[in-house]
Amino acid sequence: MRKINNQLCMEFFKNLNFLKSISLKVSLVAIVLGFFSGFSQTLIIPERVFDGESMHKDWVVLVEGNQITYAGTSSGLKMIAGTTKIPLPDMTLMPGIIEGHSHLLLHPYNETSWNDQVLKESPAERAIRGAVHANNSLMAGITTMRDLGAEGAGYTDVYLKKTIDEGIVPGPRLLVAGPAIVATGAYGPKGFHDGVTIPLGAETASGIDEVIRTVRRQLGNGANFIKVYADYRWTPGAASEPTFLPKELEAMVATATSAGSYVVAHASTPEGMRRAIMAGVETIEHGDEGTSEIFQLMKENGVALCPTLAAGDAIEQYRGWDKEKEAPSDRMIAKRRSFSLALKSGVTIVFGGDVGVFPHGENYREMDLMVSYGMKPLDVLKAATSVNAKVFHLDRAGSIKKDFLADLVGVKGDPSKDIGVMKEVRFVMKDGQIYKSEE
Repeated sequence: MRKINNQLCMEFFKNLNFLKSISLKVSLVAIVLGFFSGFSQTLIIPERVFDGESMHKDWVVLVEGNQITYAGTSSGLKMIAGTTKIPLPDMTLMPGIIEGHSHLLLHPYNETSWNDQVLKESPAERAIRGAVHANNSLMAGITTMRDLGAEGAGYTDVYLKKTIDEGIVPGPRLLVAGPAIVATGAYGPKGFHDGVTIPLGAETASGIDEVIRTVRRQLGNGANFIKVYADYRWTPGAASEPTFLPKELEAMVATATSAGSYVVAHASTPEGMRRAIMAGVETIEHGDEGTSEIFQLMKENGVALCPTLAAGDAIEQYRGWDKEKEAPSDRMIAKRRSFSLALKSGVTIVFGGDVGVFPHGENYREMDLMVSYGMKPLDVLKAATSVNAKVFHLDRAGSIKKDFLADLVGVKGDPSKDIGVMKEVRFVMKDGQIYKSEE
């Protein structure tokens, strides 16, 4: 890259004689030298810095290009002339938030039911909605997002990721699962007679050979990882039951691992969770009925929990629960109990709310509930940054330190003392580019 830059500089100076204005020559030379030398710097001066692990006072963060080149006290800083300074008074600067469970191609179920989104909204319409959702997420400080399935829209999430990567639309850095994999007969939409063929919310598979082919096809089509449904409702309104056999789950994990990828599992029942854990999945999504024994098994096997508290909270409200006036519903009492057991077990907890069930950009709902259900605010911040980065194999995200990506978020106040301030993100930088800056 340096060689190419030098060659371009030589060509520029060789052809500079067409300019007659000396002052214009000098100005352009200065601009070109600064561009090719990569010396453009931005110094961010907040009230405090959460670096992904702990809170610091009197820190500054220096950004050059798309990466952090310095984080610490100003006394150890070396700057060049012309460095742009961005003061963030009374703000906390933190790593960009990493959303662990989202569906960019869904929108709240009180607007349109899940069945109707799958059956009546075209992939084109859902892609357009997804682009809006991606921008809303970015403005809320989500700089990286794990999308857990296109929910009937094929590989639209793969293409949405492509348009974001190419700068066509703004949005978080995406990790996408593609269609997700379900056991034949175990997913919806359901309730139609056997003569009707309808689109499903995920791709079906059965048997060792077929699940292997399905994993390979999805990875080949652009999925970054594989999502499986380890349990689900076999008939509408019924309780969830395990879906795939242990050997089928093991085959999918082995296939993904051999391709350099991994598997995550939707699982809420103890047996569905147990099968997924023993098969080698990396995260359990939901875990509503998890027991102390199951969470201990997760800890022993290095499997993280993504609790998606906010999704259950939203669905209960859609069903008529007034959380401001009424006692918690049975579902939310059970959810609080399982989350408490997970905390006590010491299992790794990642931040992910199943956003899409509720509005994109309101990711803070999950943080609020995590704290309300017993997690310390500082641990919630870790979960949303450094912990998620580690669990999701993101080597240069989730922390503020030298050589990490310049994904940075500023909020008014101190979220380690009041997680509620995460509702109003004032500053957003992704990949060194500022997308939002408010006083």
